[in-house]
Amino acid sequence: MKLLVTGGSGFIGSNFVRHVLAAHPDDTLVNLDKLTYAGNPANLRDVEADPRYAFVHGDVCDAKLVRDVAHGVDAVVNLAASTHVDRSLMEPDEFLKTDVFGVFTLLEAVKDLRIPRFVHISTDEVYGSVERGSSRESDPLRPTNPYSASKAGGDLLALAYWHTHRVPVLITRSSNNFGPCQYPEKVIPLFITNALEDRPLPLYGDGRNVRDWLYVLDNCAAIDLVLRKGREGEVYNIGGGHEVENIVLTRQILHLLEKPETLIQPVKDRPGHDRRYSLDSKKIHQLGWAPRHRFGDALAATVAWYREHEAWWRPLKSGEFRAYYEKQYERR
Repeated sequence: MKLLVTGGSGFIGSNFVRHVLAAHPDDTLVNLDKLTYAGNPANLRDVEADPRYAFVHGDVCDAKLVRDVAHGVDAVVNLAASTHVDRSLMEPDEFLKTDVFGVFTLLEAVKDLRIPRFVHISTDEVYGSVERGSSRESDPLRPTNPYSASKAGGDLLALAYWHTHRVPVLITRSSNNFGPCQYPEKVIPLFITNALEDRPLPLYGDGRNVRDWLYVLDNCAAIDLVLRKGREGEVYNIGGGHEVENIVLTRQILHLLEKPETLIQPVKDRPGHDRRYSLDSKKIHQLGWAPRHRFGDALAATVAWYREHEAWWRPLKSGEFRAYYEKQYERR
């Protein structure tokens, strides 16, 4: 199979590229990535010399480029996205461009080039906060911030192309991912790296918000399964099955690093902060997937990765990153 992966230099994207190359020796793969702040060429340095892998620097909103690189592929896996809720509150236009117009550009190319598969990667956040129970694929979408709204818009557009043009769309919605190569603005790598620097861990509100955590390698395996065995026009929830309050997660990270809980710094909650996410993943389980990594083991492995790869994350946390977050938390 020849794949076009968009956003392959990002966190989930780079792990997915590496998964495909390892699991499917006969596959070839083109990675189209704009290399925004969260897209890092270093994430795939180990596969650059693989003759099955090619990198193209470009934007999913560039229709001509998308058609050029998509010509002759068997499937498109769309991981290109702006994903950080905090940034979406301040820079919503970038989220709409990539997460909606970028999806439109890809759908048009898949339709016109008659590409056999289009897998669109989404998030549990499109369902909004869930007080009790778990979100099913058939539940209404109730996004509550510009990021989740832009992702919901991309989802609905993709499903509309399935219904009107029979574009072979499949959608995955995963719970919160964590693991190696995650840009250190997200809570787990931010808290790990801050703790390693003996800097405060800024915990929103009362710390009782609940998230379901999914190790990125398990998500990559699920996406790959949907790509090869999923039914066109269907949505698949991918949940890690491990819900935990943010305060509990923070204490687990500090315990693994043998750092004091005095590093926890409560900060004013962000606007519209969803209280809880939870996914009903029966559908993907029926397809034959289950997470292989226990949360505790995966978290320990993630902490170890960041401890051992300071040369990867320290440059990312200097300059623009530090100025952005210092300014952000001054506002709260």
